[in-house]
Amino acid sequence: MSTPGQRHLSNRIILVELHKCLREIKTFSTGSVKWNKDEEDSSDPAPPSTTPTSRQALLSRRRRPLSPLERISGLLPQDALSPEVTQLREQNQQDTEQDPDIQVSVTNCAPEESGHGTHPENEDSETLDAQLKGTLHEEKRLMSSTLPGERLLVFGELLVAEYRKKGRVEFRKMFKLQAGERLHSSWGTILHDDMAGQPAGRFLKTSRGVPILTRRASLQDYVLYMKRGPAITYPKDAATMLMMMDVAEGDCVLESGSGSGAMSLFLSRAVGSKGRVLSVDVREDHLKRAAQNYSHWRTSWNLRRGEEWPDNVQFHNADLFTASPLLAGWGFHAVALDLINPHLALPTVTQHLHPGAVCAVYIPNITQVIELLEGLRCLAYPLLCERIIEVPIRDWKVAPALRKDGSNCVSKAPIQDEDQKEETPDETDTEEMTPGKHPAFGNIPYIARPHPEQLSHTAFLVKLRKCVQ
Repeated sequence: MSTPGQRHLSNRIILVELHKCLREIKTFSTGSVKWNKDEEDSSDPAPPSTTPTSRQALLSRRRRPLSPLERISGLLPQDALSPEVTQLREQNQQDTEQDPDIQVSVTNCAPEESGHGTHPENEDSETLDAQLKGTLHEEKRLMSSTLPGERLLVFGELLVAEYRKKGRVEFRKMFKLQAGERLHSSWGTILHDDMAGQPAGRFLKTSRGVPILTRRASLQDYVLYMKRGPAITYPKDAATMLMMMDVAEGDCVLESGSGSGAMSLFLSRAVGSKGRVLSVDVREDHLKRAAQNYSHWRTSWNLRRGEEWPDNVQFHNADLFTASPLLAGWGFHAVALDLINPHLALPTVTQHLHPGAVCAVYIPNITQVIELLEGLRCLAYPLLCERIIEVPIRDWKVAPALRKDGSNCVSKAPIQDEDQKEETPDETDTEEMTPGKHPAFGNIPYIARPHPEQLSHTAFLVKLRKCVQ
């Protein structure tokens, strides 16, 4: 996709090349005149007149409109020209109006006595060439500000818009970038067309002048804000389960309880293009929702990176309790279970789990954990319960201390002696009263306390490892 900035840069590169050709043509023309001048001096003719003949004036008038730089720059739009080229074209037009024969007069002038005289045209050309190169280098630097492999926003991508006020998120929404659509919020609207072609992580003002941050949706954002059927496996729990199972690229993993597709996406990224994920769910509507969410994320990823997300997840509508024919011929490096009664699926799962591999169980209630352990005790499965954990996350608020008027508080050094207080001026107070001056590093106190809004309990994670008797 060619953006206006890239077309603008290509036009300027063409101008630089044409300018170099023009400078070579001028150098050749001046050298020919110098050679004629030396030949005339050897035959001792009358000194050449500085007044151009009618034929020379006619050639001068015909030569200037044929300049490649002027012809091409005249065809290009005004916004495609650099300020230096625009200024040069205006100067040439003014010089042509004042004296159209000035080029012939300057060319026929005698060189300096040293034989290597400098020409004003060459100096101007070199100066203009250096300025054009500097401008092009700056534009290339600005255009290449995106990271390698990163692209500008295009239609079809999944974005997140958020607005923060005093460090608190007041508005956050995930949406798909589409032509002709608008982003609606209580703080105004933003056209989707204004977002396309912009770098990610940029603030755009709404119709009411409120700055909204627009960025690409990460996998964590997508899992939290995508359309759901059943409850999802939260990212904090999914990350811990991946560490429990020690999933690596190329592994084959079984997932039972597809849900809304959150764990399927995390497993898909973990096993990579060389691995496989078999996702089984007993409810067809849940399986359909998981497959749709998986497909939508792959499409957005392809637009974002220009490369395909691995198509390594197979969704099957089956009951894992009686799914032995489905699992025939499969061997799994890890198993992730999210079921109401996981202990009933262990006889089927254990047969296809590699020795020493881990089965991670996602259980919301502690009573289900007890039933799972009781099933392991009664049926004597070759599984060892290694850990039962809960993953709490505690958000903290850390910010500079503020006064009621919104200004920063400033730390004051303690003074023990009253005499010392009178002799030593209080520099901190002086800093406070100086408008527009920021206090030095370490002079502002901070507040630190747990955030009032916390994520509550989600689930218990049970780690079972297959052991060989």
